Amino acid sequence: MNRSLSVRSKKGSGEKSAPKHRFTMASLRGAQQPELSKKLFKIIKSENHAISAYEAAARERVGIAQQLSEWGEATEDETMSEISDKLGVLLAEIGEQEDLYAQALEDYRGVLKQIRNTETSVQPSRDHKSKISDEIAKLKYKEPQSTKIVQLEQELVRAEAQSLVAEAQLSNITRQKFKEAYDHHFAATIERAEKQIILAKHARRLLNLVDDTPIVPGDVHPAFAEAEAARQVLNDAEEDLRQYQLDVEPIPSNAGNLGVGAMPGAATGATGTSVPESTTYQTTTNTESPMGERQVDTAGSAAYPLDEADRVERQEQVPRQEVSNVA
Repeated sequence: MNRSLSVRSKKGSGEKSAPKHRFTMASLRGAQQPELSKKLFKIIKSENHAISAYEAAARERVGIAQQLSEWGEATEDETMSEISDKLGVLLAEIGEQEDLYAQALEDYRGVLKQIRNTETSVQPSRDHKSKISDEIAKLKYKEPQSTKIVQLEQELVRAEAQSLVAEAQLSNITRQKFKEAYDHHFAATIERAEKQIILAKHARRLLNLVDDTPIVPGDVHPAFAEAEAARQVLNDAEEDLRQYQLDVEPIPSNAGNLGVGAMPGAATGATGTSVPESTTYQTTTNTESPMGERQVDTAGSAAYPLDEADRVERQEQVPRQEVSNVA
């Protein structure tokens, strides 16, 4: 199973430092956003910082687990050495769950970007309609008999029709993607919490193997005889994680019938449909972790390609470092 029973570092391995937020040209993009998309742009940017914090916390957790194991070994107490090492394995896996959660938040953030991109595309329609209305008002004040007023009024009718379509698209996309994004977000939150509860409960089992009976000077504690029981705790924790399945109440959605242009399709469902499977948190694959095989979210982030601003943001960020496995 390639499962590590220790989180002690190998000689020569270096520590990874947490990324720091840098000032870049991407930091100025918020001021350049259309008025309609500024607030959501700020949320998406703040979530990016929160994701970095979860990733940093994951690395710190793994580092602390390693330090605990090494400290236990340095006590020259067989019981403390064994238990601290096994606790380190579970603590490192708890840290891994933080990293998985950060990956899930990236997917949720990608769905929010679809709303932001739609808001950005609708802003010109609003601006165009407003501009025509202002021109008509000025002409009626300065040149009430101008023939251009009729032309502008006809153009305003067309602009209002286009605006109605754009606003309907925005409303449809916003509602659908809002539910989809936060369905993903909270499902990931529940999975992270439940898996960490599993790990914490098994960690408490390890504490029961420590005999803390006081001794008098000259006596020594009995030899540690619970090594097999300690290994079994790790086996049980690994098995519980392998068998874990997320069980949450589905969020119903009628948006699956949206057709081209985010408009309702020919048929509508009365009972609604679930959020598309491609966006759910339950799509997983196996990879390595201190506990052996773990589940990593591989659900797609956004149904549409990222815009140029998003690509620049990705390039300008300090590369995030994945939590490394500690043997």
